[in-house]
Amino acid sequence: MPYSVLYREELIHTITGNEVDVLIVGGGITGAGIALDAVSRGFSVALIEKTDFASGTSSKSTKLIHGGLRYLKNLELKLVRDTGLERAVAFRNAPHLVRPEKMLLPLIENGTYGKRAASFGLWLYDLLAMVRRDDRRVMLSKKRALSVEPLLRNDVVTGAGYYAEYRTDDARLTIEVLKTAAQRGAVAVNYVACEELIYDEGRVVGVKAKDVLSNQNITIKSKYVVNATGPWADQLREKDNSLKHKRLHLTKGVHIVVEKDKFPLNQSVYFDVDDGRMIFAIPRLGVTYIGTTDTFYEGEINAPDVRLADVKYLLQAVNAMFPSVQLVVKDVISSWSGLRPLIHEEGKSPSEISRTDEMFVSTSGLISITGGKLTGYRLMAKKVVRHICDKQKVTRKCRTRRIRLVGANFKRAREVNDFFRKTAVFLKKSNIPIAKTNYLVTTYGTQTEEIVAIYKEKNYKYLASAEAQFSIQKEGACTLEDFFVRRTGKLFFEPDAIPVEINEVCKVFIQLLHWEDGKVKLETEKLLNLLKKATDFK
Repeated sequence: MPYSVLYREELIHTITGNEVDVLIVGGGITGAGIALDAVSRGFSVALIEKTDFASGTSSKSTKLIHGGLRYLKNLELKLVRDTGLERAVAFRNAPHLVRPEKMLLPLIENGTYGKRAASFGLWLYDLLAMVRRDDRRVMLSKKRALSVEPLLRNDVVTGAGYYAEYRTDDARLTIEVLKTAAQRGAVAVNYVACEELIYDEGRVVGVKAKDVLSNQNITIKSKYVVNATGPWADQLREKDNSLKHKRLHLTKGVHIVVEKDKFPLNQSVYFDVDDGRMIFAIPRLGVTYIGTTDTFYEGEINAPDVRLADVKYLLQAVNAMFPSVQLVVKDVISSWSGLRPLIHEEGKSPSEISRTDEMFVSTSGLISITGGKLTGYRLMAKKVVRHICDKQKVTRKCRTRRIRLVGANFKRAREVNDFFRKTAVFLKKSNIPIAKTNYLVTTYGTQTEEIVAIYKEKNYKYLASAEAQFSIQKEGACTLEDFFVRRTGKLFFEPDAIPVEINEVCKVFIQLLHWEDGKVKLETEKLLNLLKKATDFK
């Protein structure tokens, strides 16, 4: 059954005191992937997350399922191959949520890639990732490159590479993987914090946790405990007295969002910055987002901020490559900052540190998995569950390569477009614009029908109210932040909708979760502060 806040106490009760095979601490994309893999191989699974699912790195990425073209420069061929192949798996299993995205790579004088290097690199990229023929790279002349993207700086552009990537919503992907695991029997609960590890004769056999919402203490017994906490992984390793040898090196990545009319890109561009780095500019649902920065981070892990210097860096990069645009700070309508949990490598810059993942198994048996990329989450999960299978001396094959996620009830990818057209015709009768239909289908897939049914039945003023009901009943949304940030992404991509919709959405939370006036005020203030923080740079 999909995770519902309405049955939260029952879910917690099912894992309290009872031994499960696999307990996962951390509700990001890696933890979700481990849950799905483990439960699909027949293990009993529990997952706990101290805040909301995907509230850390898994909602703060560039939101691309991509192979990592730049890793070819460091000769990380296996990383490029593995993640490149995983793009096709992610697309097949959730074609509504993982969408093909043509990427333009401008070639500039004295840039990162010359024409020959770019042509060979993109050819090798396609070869390693076994890219299908229709999506293989094409090299464009200067004239053709500028016709594809007229905003480019024509005095330095000498041509372009044109290749395939995939765009996604990282938080939605995490939620759908978790829901798919839950349908198969996994129990996943957010707002449950791991307080300490439990040992029996030196071996970790569970955790003592706390339900953050009720302050209830919980004991969960488990044969195997997996640390999939991302940037917080070393903190749990330290509790286990196993933080030795390799450790994490956190880097911060910032993204900013501007209105499409301020930066009217035709399509996504991956372009050079003066300092030798490269960043993305990606159009999405009426806005364009730009990122990312890559700097070492040693601040508060729970709240990495977006600083004025970060914003100016990205704006300067855009204005240099797209001279007719000339963005300023006040054009930024939203932003986000996330941390990458990378494995420390002495003497290397943030961009040079490898994005490969690593698994650490302590003498107590605690399994920690960290590093890696969004695209490779399934392979990271497979590594962990394979280790558990080996320890259990069982042979159970990984099945996640062929498991379609919730909402992906499509036999073929092209059926997404057919479903979109059918849904658009239906919603047009309710005066819902085509852009909103596109958003619903690429966010929820075939679950759009459930949301539309709720909207019709309850006669809600806004579709957002129907989404809120769905997110509470089917996706574990406990707060306004859960809904507006991670279930819908409105804080990032549609911030103007929040002041308009917040009161109506609150009514749904009041009705279903019985919020009192004090709770409503607290939740509203918290969300509006987040909205302000998204454009208030210090």
